[in-house]
Amino acid sequence: MHRSALFLTILPIAATFPLAGVAQPQGSIGLYSDATVQGSILEPEPVTVEDDAELAGLLSAPEGFSVEVFARDLKNPRMLAVSQAGRLYATRRDVGDVILIEDANGDGRAEGFRTVASRPGMHGIAFDGETVFLVTVNDVYRAEVAEDGSFGALTRIIDDLPDGGQHPNRTLAVGPDGKLYISAGSTCNACAETSVESATLLRAEPDGSSRSIFASGLRNTIGFGWHPETGVLWGMDHGIDWLGDEEQIEELNRIEQGKSYGWPYVYGMGEPNPQDNPPAGITLEQWAAMSTDPVLGYTPHAAPMQMAFHPGGGFPEEHRGDAFVAMRGSWNRRPPAGYEVVRIDFDDAGEPQSVEPFLTGFLQQQEDGGYGFLGRLAGVAVAPDGALFVADDTNGVIYRVSHSDAEGEAAAVSPPDTVPPPAESQVATELVQASGDTALTVSAPFEAEGMIPERFSAEGENIAPPLEWSEGLEGTQSYVLIVDDPDAARPKPFTHWIAYDIPAGVRALREGLPTGPQLTDPEGLKQGSNSRGATGWTGPKPPVGDPAHAYHFQLFALDTASLGLDPGAARDEVLAAMEGHVLAEGSLIGRFARE
Repeated sequence: MHRSALFLTILPIAATFPLAGVAQPQGSIGLYSDATVQGSILEPEPVTVEDDAELAGLLSAPEGFSVEVFARDLKNPRMLAVSQAGRLYATRRDVGDVILIEDANGDGRAEGFRTVASRPGMHGIAFDGETVFLVTVNDVYRAEVAEDGSFGALTRIIDDLPDGGQHPNRTLAVGPDGKLYISAGSTCNACAETSVESATLLRAEPDGSSRSIFASGLRNTIGFGWHPETGVLWGMDHGIDWLGDEEQIEELNRIEQGKSYGWPYVYGMGEPNPQDNPPAGITLEQWAAMSTDPVLGYTPHAAPMQMAFHPGGGFPEEHRGDAFVAMRGSWNRRPPAGYEVVRIDFDDAGEPQSVEPFLTGFLQQQEDGGYGFLGRLAGVAVAPDGALFVADDTNGVIYRVSHSDAEGEAAAVSPPDTVPPPAESQVATELVQASGDTALTVSAPFEAEGMIPERFSAEGENIAPPLEWSEGLEGTQSYVLIVDDPDAARPKPFTHWIAYDIPAGVRALREGLPTGPQLTDPEGLKQGSNSRGATGWTGPKPPVGDPAHAYHFQLFALDTASLGLDPGAARDEVLAAMEGHVLAEGSLIGRFARE
């Protein structure tokens, strides 16, 4: 197609998603949905402009900003990162490497690039001082950064991230707490995942150990970061496809530890997904009540990618603390959405007020009513002088957006740590007082103080062991099970299993019990959040070389049939709800070590 036929009208893109308007899907939605959804497939065609000035002139930014081509012919630049020394790097997923893009004379135009690391599927990149972290689909690497900007040998610190499926593009960042945060997208559009780590934000130590689920129900949060002044973690999540052109909004979430954000059963501002039902025993209404709604929404199917907070300097003062997000662009909306960079406007208190277009013009309408695009955007990063780098991974271009009047360099900001480490505690039997003198007897496939069989460990089959216990005192209405490891370094104790509202007539749990938040057999049994961040049993995995850890299997007989808690409750919530209701308790200690 001849390029000159394409540039007739710049398509206006809606700013914030209108929550009122045509709603899809339409019909009755619930356990047995009967809904009609109308979807679109509309893929704009790529357009190439060889002249840099002509290409930049087709793009629009707010008054006072200028757009220039910083580098081109880069094939597939995806995620961007600027090192402590001020160098710009880009990952290239399709090529499978990381490149250093060099502007030696500082004229705002790159002279060339060189490869500094290579692994298949390389995608996420983050710096922590002179250390760089890289992530592929399943693996996380770390390396030291040399004085010339090259990377030393890559050391693999994680090798078992969940498989990617539909969303294999892992990203990562180093948080204010010094820990690694890793985004693991869903394997599907909307489904029940087989890995509890899919559709989550994970957190691990810088050496890759102690990995846990920080937040869940996040379909594909590629772009996330911490507000430079408040330290609050924010992320843009991709909405579910095939719910209609005007559904689902792209979500701006305040991401907090232990919270779930709805996917796959609830989307947007609490709307139920007609396609999928929550696990047996949980209604859509319950799942919605257990989920956290987004703070803001943006045009459906715009496809948010990398996010970068601007720390101030080089941009106007009103942009200090704002976030910029690359919107890759839709393939399944009419009219198309995205193909732009948006600005999330945060007020002085660090609260987001709006999402608005910042860099536009990449989406072009043709004479015949079709659409073409100048770029599909993926990466954004702030330069040392405060300019904004923007990567187009389809045409292989990186743009530089600067402001004519702003002075100063981008401020070096260390956001405060808003996630303090958990306080040390005791095992549950030392925290809860039973009213009676009779102790429960607990039995399992190991003797008291004996070694727990390998198959129940995290590196074995990771299945729950079978348990039996003696009948509780007269008046027992339910039981609670808590399994604690007080020998763990953090959290202390590490909780491996929480089950509550176990019916009074149940005095045994079978081997390999499901890990869902609520079970149908035993009916009504709820499972709380373990220290891994999932529900149900998670097997022992103490550090290699540690003396055998002691695992306390603790049973409590209660005088109430229910604690009144939702499924997935945290340990502290369960212990607080138990207070004053415990008639009897008992425990069995098993041990486990890794050589």
